Amino acid sequence: MLKKSFILALETSSRIGSVAIACGENLLAEATFSGPLRHSPETFPAISSLLERFGKKPHEIEHIYISAGPGSFTGLRIAVTIAKTMHLANATKIVAVDSLDVIAANVITLIPDNAPCDLHHEPRATSHEPQATGHEPQATSHERPAASYEKIAAILDAKRNQFFIAVYECLHSGYTVQSLTEHRTSSINKPITNYQSPITNHGIWQKILPDSLMSAPEFLKNFAAGDQPIWLLGDGLLFHKDKFKADGVRFLDEKYWRPRAEKVHLLGWQLAQSGQFADPLTLTPNYLLRPDIKIKPR
Repeated sequence: MLKKSFILALETSSRIGSVAIACGENLLAEATFSGPLRHSPETFPAISSLLERFGKKPHEIEHIYISAGPGSFTGLRIAVTIAKTMHLANATKIVAVDSLDVIAANVITLIPDNAPCDLHHEPRATSHEPQATGHEPQATSHERPAASYEKIAAILDAKRNQFFIAVYECLHSGYTVQSLTEHRTSSINKPITNYQSPITNHGIWQKILPDSLMSAPEFLKNFAAGDQPIWLLGDGLLFHKDKFKADGVRFLDEKYWRPRAEKVHLLGWQLAQSGQFADPLTLTPNYLLRPDIKIKPR
């Protein structure tokens, strides 16, 4: 079990970034950027403001958890650069979290044995967050979640009519609350040979499609024709929702679409518990595809 480390979490993989600080598993505060694509001007001021609020200095940050991709090339580079710099300066330990897992974590939670694969509808309460004002996006009757789920898909825009997509399926595997606890505890002492999503490790939800690059028609062909509908979420739907409309598709409420630093901390802490720290020398963003760099003619 890790001591109560002071932690910084960064989410810069999508349109609207955020940062959070925590003490061990306890989230202290989260700050969301003022608008889309404000990663460069607002990341450091947001970090400084949170540290000042709790009377902390940068050298006191023992862990940094980052959303490492796929996602925005610029945003991912910012997070990786900050993490490497902090390691070089203060030996800060780094955890790289899958960005699509961060989105899925907005709704996936552990459930008791023999219960339907339910989705968690309320984010963790934090003292810094304002109360609901009544102006939050509301789901239509078609978008409002049902009582149980079989599959969800997290979607980010990869541009050029391509999307980063991961699909998660609920397993009716006979796990009980006690066996889940034993499973998680025993896995902590096992050597880590490769990255495994904390979501997958729970034994209830399995990532049946690893992070992939595909078009909307390709996704619908492979995942929208089953007996059970697939529920979609993610910032990739903001401007492209119509491309994913089909008989076998449902949409979760828009308030669950944005990846958040709060969830980066939640998943990062679980990975840190099992020793899954990134190698700062070899850490690179998970782009899934190469940036489209064009040299302008002279």
